[in-house]
Order: sequence, then C-alpha cells, then structure tokens
Amino acid sequence: MKLSRRTVLRGAGVTMALPWLESLNSLAAPAPFPRRFAVLFMGNGINGNHWWARGSGAGMQLGRSLAPLEPLKKKINVINGLFNKPAVGMGIHPGQTGNLLSGVPIQKGPNVRSGMTIDRVLANRLGRETPQPGIVLACEQPMTGYHETNFSLVYSSHISWQTADSPMPNEVYPSLAFDSLFENRGSLRYRSILDRVTDRAESLSRAVSSTDRARLDEYLTSVRELERRIERMREVKDRADNRAKAVGPSVFSVERPQNGLPEDLRDHTRLMCDIIALAFQTDKTRIASLLLARDLSSLHYPFLDVRDGHHGASHDDLSDSYERISRFHLSQLAYLAGKLDAMPEGEGTVLDNCCLLWLSNMWAGWKHDNMKLPVVLAGGLGGSLETGRALDYLYAGDDSRKLCSLYLSIMDRMGVTLDRFGDAETRLSGL
Repeated sequence: MKLSRRTVLRGAGVTMALPWLESLNSLAAPAPFPRRFAVLFMGNGINGNHWWARGSGAGMQLGRSLAPLEPLKKKINVINGLFNKPAVGMGIHPGQTGNLLSGVPIQKGPNVRSGMTIDRVLANRLGRETPQPGIVLACEQPMTGYHETNFSLVYSSHISWQTADSPMPNEVYPSLAFDSLFENRGSLRYRSILDRVTDRAESLSRAVSSTDRARLDEYLTSVRELERRIERMREVKDRADNRAKAVGPSVFSVERPQNGLPEDLRDHTRLMCDIIALAFQTDKTRIASLLLARDLSSLHYPFLDVRDGHHGASHDDLSDSYERISRFHLSQLAYLAGKLDAMPEGEGTVLDNCCLLWLSNMWAGWKHDNMKLPVVLAGGLGGSLETGRALDYLYAGDDSRKLCSLYLSIMDRMGVTLDRFGDAETRLSGL
C-alpha cells in the first residue's frame, strides 16, 4: 500500500481521513502539527454566583458551574471581565448576539448587517490546507422574524457570519454533518462507511507499526460507535422528512422531535462534539463553531429537572435550575476537550494544538447584562498559549478588556495577523 502523510481510506462513495500516525508522518519531512480553533456558544448568560475560578495550575479552584473542567484545569484559561463594547446599549438579545464574534456594529430593520466572524476569517485563510474550510453546527433551529427591539432574529440564531450580510447556515442534523465529514454520498450513505473501507484499512494496518496499529484500531472503533448512533438519527430524520411530504409543513416549521432532531438534547450535543473531535483529529478541518443553545433559546431540560425553557429560566439566572443549565452547556466544552486530550499527537495530544473558546452573549439573564461576558479557553495552540490560569480584566479599563483583542491574540497564534479586528487594534495583554 502506497503511504503518504495524507493517506486516506477510500471506498465506494466515501472518504475517511486518518488521525496522526507516526509511521505515516515519518515518511514526510517534519512539519508542525496543525492548530485548530472551535467556538461553542450558549445564549442568555450564566449563573454568576457559581461561575468563578481562582488560582492556577493544579491548585486552581473552580466554581460549581465550571466543575466539569476539573480534570482539565491545567489546560484551560478562565477569563473574567471581557466585553463586546459595540453590543453594549444596543438593546437586549439579538443586539447582544449578532456581532459577538466580529465586534462590528449591527443594523436594525429588514436588511441584516454584521461582519465576518473570527471563525470565518480563520476558515478563509487556513481552509485551503484542509478538505473542508470549516464546519458550522447547531443544536437548535434558527428563528425568523423580528425582536421587539427591531433587530432581526437572524442575529439571535447565528454566531458565524461569512460576510456582512450573510450568516453561515447552521447544520443542525448530526447525520448530515457526519455525511459531510466522510464525504458520504448518494444511496450508499445508508451502508456502513467502515464496511466500504475494510480492505484498505486492513492493508494499512499491516503496513504501520504496532503502536500505530493500536491507534488505528482505536480510531476505527470510535468511528464505528459514532456511526451506529448516527444511524438511529438518520432513521428519525428520514421519518420526519416523509411525514412533512405527506402532511405539508416543512420539518423546519415543527418542533423537536417531530422535525427529526434528536429528542434528547444530551444525544444531540454529544454527537456534534464527537463530529468536531473526529474532524480535528483527522485534519479534515481546523475550524468549527457549535451553537449549543441560541439566544432566546426554546430548549427544554427535563433531564435536569428544570420546568421552564432556556430563555424563561435565564430570567431567574441565580436559581439552582439555571445553574444546572449553565453547567450542562459548559460540560460540552469539557466533553469535547476531554476527547481531544485523549487523542495522541506527537508528544502531546490534539487538544494541545487546539483553542476551544466557550462563551455567552451576556452575563446575567435577568437584567440582560453584557458589561462582562463568561469566557473559557481550552488548549494551548501548540504551546503558544499558556494555560492553567484564571485571568481577570474587569478593572483593566474598557480599552484593555475588549473581546476582539482576545480574537486578535488567538488569530496571531493561528498564523493569521491582522492590524485590526472589530473594535480592537491591540492584542489582549497578559494572555
């Protein structure tokens, strides 16, 4: 079998990229490991009483909402006091969300206008090096219409924008995101992708070292497990599509699970995180965004024993119920970071070459306060980003605590240098 650094397994109607394997990479000239960036978003703020971090490294103490990150606290940064200045005083909800990742003032009325977001800047610059420039995922359908503040609800429904007037479509169906990841096409998508590459996988296994053979087997096992879960979701979506054809309304206009989305939100979020993890592990793409719960979210959490929907619960943001919602969504960052940290890459892990950004569009839902935002980073971007810290910028002065300064700092470490981004011209000091 002819081997190269870019070896993939191809079968009928499918392409399976491979994780880092020492045997393959020893055939090529040494190169730095790719750096990846992902953003995870939860709308409507957090419970501020339990969102805190103190100390550093192994001695870092985390509040209840951040406790899921305890096993990874040496590889995270909890950042307090940053804000998105162009969104302050612009009105609640969509006005606080539409430019969260761009820092560009948004426009009221029928014509939406924002700015290119950090993930799309990186995808445009770095996407030529990977099969896919980036992936844009969501666990909730977007809204239509207008908010009472006369801002379009498009701003509340999308965090990733390709151009000033064009948000990126969110892929909400795990089965379609999975198919895109493996270029799984046509009627063959109902057949196992692993069955279609078995011969090639066996040939590769015989050609690599015993260590890589074990690593390859672990990877294929994880794909098989994900494929089985996806297959159930595919059947649910097909039934929803067939019902929509028979009855009339599109699946977009009906509620979960009749629209074919996973009934249990826990299944949905984990599937999306698993897809991002595989995409990063195999260098299928280096850029991803995941909208866990949109602004004005209508998600419900019976498994958390919460009676109100997300938006309603956020108006009592200091309650135990809303703390459980906040912790659930933060735990998706912990889950994704943990998966990436379990994937060997050279002397480290895939997480060591990533920056995962978790944030919300406000701090306190009951008063829609966005004078500071909850921000957490995971991963060290190839050693260029010091981790294991609690950083506080709240009293550094408004010009020194801009969210866009953080974005400039991240983009620098990704190899994309800009003189200005959004409302910032300087990098975040002390990062």
